[in-house]
Amino acid sequence: MQRSRQGILCAVIASLLALSIAWLLFVALKTDTSQNKVKVGLIYDGDEGTPYSANFTDAAEMIAAEYDGRAEIIERFNVPHESGEAVIDELASLGCEIIFTNSYGYGEGAKAAAAKHPDVQICAATCDNASDDLNNYHTFMGEIYEARYVTGILAGAKLNEMIDQGLITPEQAVVGYVAAYSVAEVISGYTAFLLGVRSQCPSAVMKVRYSDSWGNFSLEKRLAEKLIDDGCVIISHHTNTIGSAIACENADKPYPVYHVGYNQDMMSVAPTSSLTSCRIDWAPYMVSAVGAVLDRKVIEKRINGSIHGNDASAGFKEGWVKLIDINEAAATKDSAQLADKAIADLKKGRIKVFCGDYTGTDPNDPSDTVDLSKEYIENENSSAPSFHYILDGIVTVVTD
Repeated sequence: MQRSRQGILCAVIASLLALSIAWLLFVALKTDTSQNKVKVGLIYDGDEGTPYSANFTDAAEMIAAEYDGRAEIIERFNVPHESGEAVIDELASLGCEIIFTNSYGYGEGAKAAAAKHPDVQICAATCDNASDDLNNYHTFMGEIYEARYVTGILAGAKLNEMIDQGLITPEQAVVGYVAAYSVAEVISGYTAFLLGVRSQCPSAVMKVRYSDSWGNFSLEKRLAEKLIDDGCVIISHHTNTIGSAIACENADKPYPVYHVGYNQDMMSVAPTSSLTSCRIDWAPYMVSAVGAVLDRKVIEKRINGSIHGNDASAGFKEGWVKLIDINEAAATKDSAQLADKAIADLKKGRIKVFCGDYTGTDPNDPSDTVDLSKEYIENENSSAPSFHYILDGIVTVVTD
């Protein structure tokens, strides 16, 4: 009788053990996301031939490489901003579970599309309209002011070299900037650039000309030529063509005119005048966002950066902004060391970019001013830049 009871007990234990193992296997199979696949939609306002959009197509290639065979990439090029919502609708109908847009101009339509497609994650680069109302609508941008500041340091070092060589006087240390629009994203960028310049060359001042366009080669070239005629000896830009670089390379002045680029290496088109360039690397965010969708996780929980609700940003520390190659034929000999030190200091929080003996005024509201004796912390609350003040006495916006 005792043996019979022991046999029954063993059988029950064995059955329970088998059921437990089966349940564990079921849960493991149910939660295993390693075989999940996803369709990824990407909408660009340009194509591979435009440097800004090319940085996004590079990120798309990294997504494909990272999730080999698991991520199907569907791209739409040269999409007008006003058509963004309709193209998002199309990509959603094709089964895309995550869709990226690459321009601020898509923001309004992208957010409207997110409301219509709650099961699709929509991520809008450079936009500032994320909210808690739509959990599937996200915004993101690299903290590019850090890289602008570093390129400014290299430009300031070059101004000092030109002064030491007798090519210009300290009073002639004038930098120019071809700027797309009078908006915070652009103003923040050229202010950070100038503050980097002045950290090396305190006599430097800046002249700005607006193109009112993100990409117009002939106009950008012409505006850079005007800045050169205005006495600018180094030109940078926040526009999307090589126009300003060509102007510097072809400048006919008794001194060389140098260039600092954006979005791409300009050395191929300006081999004697290009100093360096900088760009946002969109891949860290985009690769992580796709991974979150594959793993059925919240996107912001997978992002290595500063999170502001459904919005994310990051700088050098997280690899979201990059300094592109330094031109040894044009830059100062110590440029690499200067850049390395500045980047290391930015990563450790040792540099306060928007800080110093400066005041600034909102160009659209003279009553709105800022005093940089107390640091202005850029990107503190959003990925979209917010610094929108023209620095008094050292920045001149030229309108003729």
